[in-house]
Amino acid sequence: MTDRHGASAAGNRDRWLFGWALGYAAVGASSLVVPLYAIELGASALFVGLIAATAAFAGAPGAVLWGRLAARAKRRRPFILVALAATAGALALTAVAASPVAVLVANSLLWFAVAAAAPVLNLIVVEGVPSTDWDRRFGVLNHYQGYGWLGGLVVGAVWSALAPRLFGLDALSVQRRFLVAAAVAAALGAVLVRVWYPERSTVSTRRFARVSGSIRRQSGLVGRSVRAVPYGPSRLYWALQSLDLDDLRARMSPELLRYLAAATLFFVGFSVFFGPLPAYLVDAGRTADEVFALFVLSSLGSAASYAKVGAFAARHDPRRLQAGALATRGLAFPAVAVVGTQLAAFAALVTLGATFLVIGVTWAVIAVTATGLVTRLAPDRIRGEALGAYTALSSLGGGVGSALGGLVADAAGYVAAFGLAGVVVGCALVVVLLTGGQGVAAGEQSLAD
Repeated sequence: MTDRHGASAAGNRDRWLFGWALGYAAVGASSLVVPLYAIELGASALFVGLIAATAAFAGAPGAVLWGRLAARAKRRRPFILVALAATAGALALTAVAASPVAVLVANSLLWFAVAAAAPVLNLIVVEGVPSTDWDRRFGVLNHYQGYGWLGGLVVGAVWSALAPRLFGLDALSVQRRFLVAAAVAAALGAVLVRVWYPERSTVSTRRFARVSGSIRRQSGLVGRSVRAVPYGPSRLYWALQSLDLDDLRARMSPELLRYLAAATLFFVGFSVFFGPLPAYLVDAGRTADEVFALFVLSSLGSAASYAKVGAFAARHDPRRLQAGALATRGLAFPAVAVVGTQLAAFAALVTLGATFLVIGVTWAVIAVTATGLVTRLAPDRIRGEALGAYTALSSLGGGVGSALGGLVADAAGYVAAFGLAGVVVGCALVVVLLTGGQGVAAGEQSLAD
């Protein structure tokens, strides 16, 4: 009886996360529909890359600003409500945008707004929970966020496939109506959070600061909780809070510094590929529903692989596993450019689907092993700060890479851009392999102690 009551209480406590997941579904879907919408309005590959870059960067000032306000406030729910309501407003503004520049501005506002929730989400889910149970609670948050994001992509794929056939809409009308629906979903999410949020927060300003510090000191917990969204404001906020580069450089081992440089490189390479990717797929003749389906396959590949990769990495050298994943991506990125233009339409779509699935699986390998490598290379006293540096540098690399990818694609074509992505990832692979095993072994011994 007690167990049933306990489970019921936990379920009631987490009901509000359905509202957050609904809002995150709107954000996840917009992450792809926004560049497609901009393309319909005349955006070039360069501009699509800039949209991705500004999305990566806009969350940083938002996370810092909202974080300072959250530290002073006595209530936390308003930050979730503000994030969802502002998300609805930004999506509605995007739907009426008439130029690529207006889309870029509205999308920047969207990610600035989403950052309002970053400082408090992790704190809310662990309020009143012993630290030994934090990992499970962060997993619950990741469950809602990850499947919300994926659900948004799936709905986008279905709508993009059916709307033109059922309602006779052109591409621009399909995307505008979807953005309006996403805005409504975010607003409904705010209503659900308002109704289902369990009670007024009891976290004082002093406890907020104390628990924040504890979260940052946990070895990768927050990184794991939001791994599905590599450049999201939640990751960036906690990274910036713990980042002191001058101090870290003085205390980091050469192996750790080398690995952080490699991580920055491979995130630049990833974003050189992903930044102009929607523009490339459209130019290669893929329809909007096919573009959505490809991204869904990539997300499914990642989601289905996390647990298996974690178990496999526990039994094998994570550095070699990551090197294999990087090598696979380094070959897959330029292959996408060749496949999309050299094969017949159906054969190209099937091959692209398989390639995107592989790209998704490799992301799971890289995400799991990267956090583990940083944790093992960093001494206990700076482990949290090292994870923060990794997260901040990955976000920086994402923004720079998106802009660079768009620039190269616009100037020299997609084969050159995706080839450059493969070369940058290959350079990162070399640096990862040069990261000596002694540092990893020492870190593992420290963890064992």
